[in-house]
Amino acid sequence: MALNKKPVNGMKDILPYEMEVRDYVTSIIKDTYRSFGFTPIETPAMESIGNLSNKQGGENEKLIFKVMKRGEKLNIPEATTEEQVVDFGMRYDLTVPLCRFYSNHANELSSPFKALQIGSVWRADRPQRGRYRQFTQCDIDILGEPSNLAEIELILATTTTLGRIGFKNFEIRINERRILKAMAAYAGFAEDNYDSIFITLDKMDKIGLEGVSAELLEAGYPQESIDKYVGLFEALNDVKDVAAGMDILLDKLGEYLDVEVADWMREIAAAVNATKEAQFELVFDPTLVRGMSYYTGTIFEIAIPEFGGSCGGGGRYDKMIGNFTGQNTPACGFSIGFERIILLLMEQGFKVPGASKKVAYLVEKGYPAEKLAEVMAQAKAARADGQTVLVVRMNKNKKFQKEQLSNDGYEEFVEFFNR
Repeated sequence: MALNKKPVNGMKDILPYEMEVRDYVTSIIKDTYRSFGFTPIETPAMESIGNLSNKQGGENEKLIFKVMKRGEKLNIPEATTEEQVVDFGMRYDLTVPLCRFYSNHANELSSPFKALQIGSVWRADRPQRGRYRQFTQCDIDILGEPSNLAEIELILATTTTLGRIGFKNFEIRINERRILKAMAAYAGFAEDNYDSIFITLDKMDKIGLEGVSAELLEAGYPQESIDKYVGLFEALNDVKDVAAGMDILLDKLGEYLDVEVADWMREIAAAVNATKEAQFELVFDPTLVRGMSYYTGTIFEIAIPEFGGSCGGGGRYDKMIGNFTGQNTPACGFSIGFERIILLLMEQGFKVPGASKKVAYLVEKGYPAEKLAEVMAQAKAARADGQTVLVVRMNKNKKFQKEQLSNDGYEEFVEFFNR
């Protein structure tokens, strides 16, 4: 029986051209983030299943690839619960591993600590455009900084990176979990229902304000509360400026919204807009929820028009490290949607700028051995001059060979014949 040559569903092989683009983007990301003082780290692909299933990962906890115990520890006939057969899981993001890493090494790290992670994560998700079961995440996080300087630095570093890759006219949508809670409290919803209400609100871009209202009514919430809640979003319709949004909310919500929260948001917007390098707009989005339940404050998301959806996001998660240490630590992070960025670049036929000239030396079969050294010396000299030189035997179907090499970016061919 022949072996299966296709990759596992939801995972993919990466061809040379895409790999070249990925390497280029990765180098831009690393260089830019390092210039902002972020330090590269690495964590294992697997984590203890208890760390991944701590009820803070939202829907992602349902998508964990779980790893069974091994050897004598695995006793399937006597097992009655999943915990008796599973001990590890493939990480579904880089935030949980980072929190464990920091908890384990805090005494060895500077404070605040600015972490950079690029690595594969795994989710048993339904594959679709820009979404895979194995994909690369690219995160920056600031741990130990309680002020909004963390948010400002994260937004500036991320947008500068996107700008240097070549993206422009995109949006960074920003909101605050405390604003979401204040709006729900003002409408009269019980605090125990906030998460459910926010899940419905998160569908706003798909079902609209009327759809959100209808779904809340169907869930049994009072019409009076729904009308007050919907009225807030109607008042904020088309308001993109953060400061203007805060003024409206302070006027509407009164005592439900702390002035300090509004000032926190204004400060972020003022600093980012005054010092940004890339061409983008910072937009207040009161419907932005972010699915992870571990967010405690500011949340943000990248919206690139060409994709039509989120291309990354993040926020503040001040209570997550406390699950490991018993003591809460201020923490905030931003993740670029690496795979979606690569997808957009590939669809645009992106060419790596400044790439060295690629030349292929095609050596005919039977070419004299005594002359082959001259070919290798010529290739060596060309490489020293900054060119990429491939030395290969000439195929019988030379035209097809050149077509394949052209697809890999080779733009010049030097032929060596046996005569």
